[in-house]
Amino acid sequence: MSITASLYVVATPIGNLSDLSPRAVDILRGVDVIAAEDTRHSRVLFNQYAVQTRCIALHEHNEEHAVTGLVERLQAGESVALISDAGTPLISDPGYRLVLAAQQAGIKVVPIPGACAFIAALSVSGLPSDRFIFEGFLPARGGPRRQTLQQLATETCTLIFYESPHRILESLQDMAAVFGDERRAVLARELTKLFETVLADTLRGLCEQVQADVNQQKGEMVVLVHGAEEQDMDEAGLRVVLEPLLDELPLKQAVVLAAKITGVKKNVIYEIALRLKC
Repeated sequence: MSITASLYVVATPIGNLSDLSPRAVDILRGVDVIAAEDTRHSRVLFNQYAVQTRCIALHEHNEEHAVTGLVERLQAGESVALISDAGTPLISDPGYRLVLAAQQAGIKVVPIPGACAFIAALSVSGLPSDRFIFEGFLPARGGPRRQTLQQLATETCTLIFYESPHRILESLQDMAAVFGDERRAVLARELTKLFETVLADTLRGLCEQVQADVNQQKGEMVVLVHGAEEQDMDEAGLRVVLEPLLDELPLKQAVVLAAKITGVKKNVIYEIALRLKC
């Protein structure tokens, strides 16, 4: 295939190396240079597909410096492929600065789609998939983590998180405390790998399963949580949504927007808004 002087954002497998698309193989073999999050990690994939292209490191610690040189290469007519350690670049991985700089320099940026852990998890979760919020990794410390979860407690769409093995139990426990023990949730672990598991239960049930089985505290993890039901939106929850809207918007506009966000009827929200304005 013809490789033009462009930045190619290439999705790589999240576990099973057979998931790399033929188009992605052609791109990786044909570009002038590959920018990889970890060149040693990527070498396994390159060996599998006989990719001999020169590879340089682009990670969170050197991205700002490395971007300048890569954009200069692109402007000189070279082609560059951007990959992360696994999955689609920029999804909780570096690469944003390079893509933005390339666009600002008038360079064509081409997506080469493929695996993405949270999309794979959503597809097998059994949770509503028409609307979702991807939050990436939650804060590592308990206080900020619970504060972030509290801000999401009234969201009615499916919530998706990445989590580290050593924090998974604490995070699930915090979710149960903030969202409620009975909120439906899914833990998708080691997707496409040998020990892949997808556990669907209430948050309380997931906490119990993970606590009882140390194997469920290992590997790459995606946590998906069912959104809040309308009946779960008590007045306190509606006030959390309404108050900042009322600070910035006229009452009627704030009510309309709050109704769209929460799914609660406008007349119910209007009564609460009037009390807040008094």
